[in-house]
Amino acid sequence: MGIEITGILGLIWLLIVIWAVLQVAQSSAGGMAKLLWILFLLFLPVLGFIFWLLMGPKSSKAG
Repeated sequence: MGIEITGILGLIWLLIVIWAVLQVAQSSAGGMAKLLWILFLLFLPVLGFIFWLLMGPKSSKAG
């Protein structure tokens, strides 16, 4: 029993997760930390995104 998101909400959620993965990739975190965050975002997108917002690595560029 899982959460199924379809249509425009699914597309929006996909874009949000892709944005989060790109932010992790551009962060100043180490390679292993980046890999773990990206895997967390890909395999548990809702929970992973919430945890990443609260505790994830910050972007290396300002703004």
